[in-house]
Amino acid sequence: MKKVVLSMMTALLVMFIVGCSQQNEETSENEAGAEEKPTITLGVTPWTSTVPPTEIAQIILEDMGYTVEQTQADAGSTYIGLSRGDIDVFMDGWFPVHDVYIEKYGETIEETAVSYSDADSGLVVPSYMEDVNSIEDLKGMEADFDNELYGIEEGASVTKKIDGLIETYELDMKQVNSSEGGMIAQAMRKMESEKPVVFYGWRPHTMFNKFDIKMLEDPKGVFESATVKVITNKELQKSAPDAYKFLSNWSIPLDEVEEMIVKIEEEEIPKEEVAQEWIDNHQDKVNEMLGK
Repeated sequence: MKKVVLSMMTALLVMFIVGCSQQNEETSENEAGAEEKPTITLGVTPWTSTVPPTEIAQIILEDMGYTVEQTQADAGSTYIGLSRGDIDVFMDGWFPVHDVYIEKYGETIEETAVSYSDADSGLVVPSYMEDVNSIEDLKGMEADFDNELYGIEEGASVTKKIDGLIETYELDMKQVNSSEGGMIAQAMRKMESEKPVVFYGWRPHTMFNKFDIKMLEDPKGVFESATVKVITNKELQKSAPDAYKFLSNWSIPLDEVEEMIVKIEEEEIPKEEVAQEWIDNHQDKVNEMLGK
């Protein structure tokens, strides 16, 4: 009897040791798998349109087990970072304006997905300027605008496009560059006293909800309706294939981006909360992007 009991205890001890060993191996494998996921860096330009898609992508990527960081930079620096691998993803590439960056860095970056189309951009004026409906209408009245046209930061590719527009339309105007917020603040000061002002505008943006403004017709076609795309460093597909798959399936309607911008900018709801709300309300869409 003692031998039977001893044999049973020995067998149980062996089973316990084997079980612990297997559990430790599984834990080690899981930890190793977790360690294999790289940190993903998202590029963030100083544009309101960049914020909602970036925040949504960050939450989803973190739920997938990735550590996610954000790097603030102007558009030019963001594309340089993408080309070098310092930045992995940019959620707000504007095309065809940003074609110049693809041409320059096409060996190391790629257009991974279309976020949304039909994003209009161009020169805007207040609606109280009833006689100004086309860029051509600015010709001959440049002095009314103090010969100034307000644009965003100098590092943005659209800055050169606007300089080219001034030449194309032979306007006696100079582009005054500042941040997006600085540009809008300058325009607001003019609009408060209903003075003539012309500045760069685009959708999605709260400016079309906040101000009574209109986009000028562009008969010479300097500006085109934009398509906004997700841009990634080409190494991401190898280093984070599931993250790349998710991003390659990415899409979001323009009007939903604009609604989120309004919540963040006007209603002052934290951007993380706005992004999480969108995810919660569009779980089927999220699952589709994740390939579930």
